[in-house]
Order: sequence, then C-alpha cells, then structure tokens
Amino acid sequence: MKVSILDDYHDTLRTLACFRKLKGHDVEIWTDHVQEVDMLAQRLKDTEALVLIRERTKITAPLLDRLDKLKLISQRSVYPHIDIAASTRRGVIVSSDMHSDTPSYAAAELTWALVLAAMRQLPQQVAAMKAGRWQMGVGNSLRGKTLGIFGYGRVGSVVAGYGNAFGMKVLVWAREDSLARARADGYATAGNKDAFFEACDVISLHMRLVDATRGIVTAGDLARMKPAALIVNTSRAGLIVPDALVNALRAGRPGMAAVDVYEEEPVIDPSYPLLAMENVVCTPHIGYVTRDEYELQFSDIFDQIVAYAAGKPINVVNPEVLGPKVP
Repeated sequence: MKVSILDDYHDTLRTLACFRKLKGHDVEIWTDHVQEVDMLAQRLKDTEALVLIRERTKITAPLLDRLDKLKLISQRSVYPHIDIAASTRRGVIVSSDMHSDTPSYAAAELTWALVLAAMRQLPQQVAAMKAGRWQMGVGNSLRGKTLGIFGYGRVGSVVAGYGNAFGMKVLVWAREDSLARARADGYATAGNKDAFFEACDVISLHMRLVDATRGIVTAGDLARMKPAALIVNTSRAGLIVPDALVNALRAGRPGMAAVDVYEEEPVIDPSYPLLAMENVVCTPHIGYVTRDEYELQFSDIFDQIVAYAAGKPINVVNPEVLGPKVP
C-alpha cells in the first residue's frame, strides 16, 4: 500500500523499532506542516493509508473529497480534527486506538516539569543568567501546598502521585465515577467546583476535549484562584473558554500559568499573547513527544495499517463504512 505520514517534524518515525511493521509498504514521510487543501491534496493524491500524528493536521471534507485512493486513516487517541462523517461518506475507515487504560507517563512527566519550572521561575532564571544577571527573583516551594487535579484519569492519576511524593495535599475534582476512584486511591475530593478553584495553589487540567468538556474552565473559575496560584494545561486548550486565561492572568488571578497546548497550532508568532507574559511558561505541545512514547503510539498506529492490509481492520471509529455484519 501507499502509506503517507504527515507532520513528522524531525523525521523520527523511520528511526523507531516499530517502523519495521511497515516493511513492504511504500511509505512517504512529510516533515513540514501544511494545512492548505490544494497542497495536501497534491501530496496525498496516491495515498491509500494516511498516518496522522495526533491533531497536527485537520482532515476536512474538502480534502477528503479529493483523495480518491484513500482507504484508511490510522492514528491514536481522540479525533476532533477528522471529519468522520465525510470519511464514512467517502468509504474511508478511521482507525484510532483510544488507549483509555494506558497511562501516559510522558505527558505526566512534562506536566510536572512545567509545575516545577513555573513555581521556581526556571525559564526566567536561566534567561537572566545568560544575560549576565544573578538571581532575578524568588520562587515558590511545593511541599505543603494544595495540588488540584481536574480530571482523574490516566494522566491525572499519575500527576496526583507525583504531587503526593513532593509532600503536596492532593485535591481532586472530576466526574462522579472519577471522584470515586480518587477517593479509593486515598485522595481528597472537592465538595464542588467553586471550592476546588478557591482552595488550590496549583491546578492541573487532565481531561479529553469533547463537547461536554469544551470550555469547562470559565473566566469565573479562574477568578476564584489565588493571586499566587498556578494553572497548568497539558491536555487541550479548548478546555478553557477562549481568551479567558490571558484575561485572567492580566487581572492577577491566577498569578501564573504553564501551558503546552493552544487553540491553533503550531504557534510560531512571537507576539502570541501567552508568549509575551513573564508569568507564563510555554512549551510547543511536547507532552507526548518522547521516543519511548512514540514507540508505544506508533506501534499501535502501524498495527492498524497491518490489520487493514490483512482485511481485518481494528479500532474502527466509523464502523458504518464496513457495511452490515453478516449473520
């Protein structure tokens, strides 16, 4: 099959052990990011199986309508960037392993790195030292402070453990079934959302972005945070109401933010509001970008291609395209 891989910025996938799973297929890898339909349609005109790296490229109906040879889109995790209805109409299978029972240690580790970087002002201290200045300010310790975990799933539960190891008081707010799991794991849970935002010194968001969670963090929620508090988002930018975070930081509640995700990516404009704020630490959506995590993710993605080639597609999110089951 003709397999195309988009957005492999550093040409990493061919160096992974799992890449051998595509042996025998004609694989083309694109290392730049393109969103224009005309250019994508030209690049992918002969593609039968398309590999996506998370949500880096949107797969829209106008694009799909020009990809006559496309039969499979293989990726991992949620798929708000793919027009599923158009894929089904075009007879394109979308395979995506949701890995709901697999902790993402890479994302959890980056979350904790951002917590430490923001609380101890690490980027600012490094920049000051490179500019010839010694100690630009005074940071904050974590021990004894309250860590809020908003969403107690496969990442949030790991981050809660890190907070516990650092001597923090862990407080959880989530759906009722997640709250029950948190309590079973020995963590305190908030009585309500308002109390959660008021009590925490650090809040870390850990939810999938779906219709029910889009904009779940409001301007009012942020305004309830302490002036010295930190909010961390390594999940999805859409969890926070648009512009609410920038406005809240300007108003002084919370006092700090650390983010790895943005409404539109990639962010390459140096004047982007969050990048201009001294009280914000920004990273370019690298929560899952480690070799170890890539091996896990793309092993699944390539397995989906192998299964399709064998006539037995797996992890199909639009089963209607397969037609009625034979009794």
